[in-house]
Amino acid sequence: MRIVVTGFRGIPGIQGGVETHCEALFPRIVDGRHEVIVVRRKGFISEGYETHLYKGVKIKDIPNPKGKSLESIIHTFRAVIYAKRVGADIVHIHAIGPALMVPFAKLLGMKVVMTHHGPDYDRQKWGRFAKFILRLGESWGIRWADAVIVISNHIKNIVNTRCPSQRHVYLIRNGFALPPVADGSDYLEHLGVRGVKYVLTVGRFVKEKGFDLLIEAFARLNYNGVRLVIAGDADHEDAYSQMLKKKAKDAGVILTGFVQKDKIAVLCRSCSLFVLPSFHEGLPISLLEAMSCGADVLVSDIPANVEVGLQPHHYFKTGDVQDMAVKIKQHLDNLCRPAYDMSQYDWDKIAVQTKAVYDSLMG
Repeated sequence: MRIVVTGFRGIPGIQGGVETHCEALFPRIVDGRHEVIVVRRKGFISEGYETHLYKGVKIKDIPNPKGKSLESIIHTFRAVIYAKRVGADIVHIHAIGPALMVPFAKLLGMKVVMTHHGPDYDRQKWGRFAKFILRLGESWGIRWADAVIVISNHIKNIVNTRCPSQRHVYLIRNGFALPPVADGSDYLEHLGVRGVKYVLTVGRFVKEKGFDLLIEAFARLNYNGVRLVIAGDADHEDAYSQMLKKKAKDAGVILTGFVQKDKIAVLCRSCSLFVLPSFHEGLPISLLEAMSCGADVLVSDIPANVEVGLQPHHYFKTGDVQDMAVKIKQHLDNLCRPAYDMSQYDWDKIAVQTKAVYDSLMG
């Protein structure tokens, strides 16, 4: 069967949680019975990743409009037309904004799978109209898709509330996949943290990640010899990302910019503490990756993070700078490398579960 995948920026080597999800998953889907074509947004191709074949996954580049508001919906519309043209059996649409195109894909006669990665209308960057469109996309996706995949129980509860009659809802979690790294000392030396204690966070520079609050919390500690490292960057430079970069520079924070997974692995394996201060997540892959490296972690107590099932001392009150600062100090004063049960986040198992969804639609 031919499966065309869209709704996100693309793979490989592109920043973002959905992008990381798809880069890990779809090479594991490809086999003698499942052909996968990922439709990539032309404006996001990373340097050195101009390939049209990635680990068996075919890559189709289609231009995307500039600007975060309509980019995903227009690109997904073009991708659905492309899917029909190449005779796709299944269109797999990721995220609730692009899910506005689920009825259109159905109208063209294709089976549709929608993966719900989280209620994006909770993100602070969106205005009232954008949030309305995202809620509409969620509703249309749930009601019209032949199958809905959710990555957490929290999202499953949202789907069941929105559309109790939708029976084809499958809980298939995110996973983790970082490459093995023999020696990352040169990279740590380059950043100035080789042999130095440092707190790490990873993600895009958007308000709901709470990185500005992390900088405030870290500044309150006044720790000598401990650094704060933020790995990531903005997809679209805006007032918040500019403010964050200035605030980080003034506070002596190390900004790595967007880095590939091999460097994320180096940072996670050497950090003293990984902190995720998010206000909104689906099921954060960056947290799973840090856990897989044995990093001590501290995260906000939003539902997606709580669902991971960490011990209480790994959580702080969402948005509470003082509580975050107190908990960071407690972890830095008692350094450890916890052991986590990561068995349910295995991408090979996740791929088998996803193939089963595809196969059920083709009968």
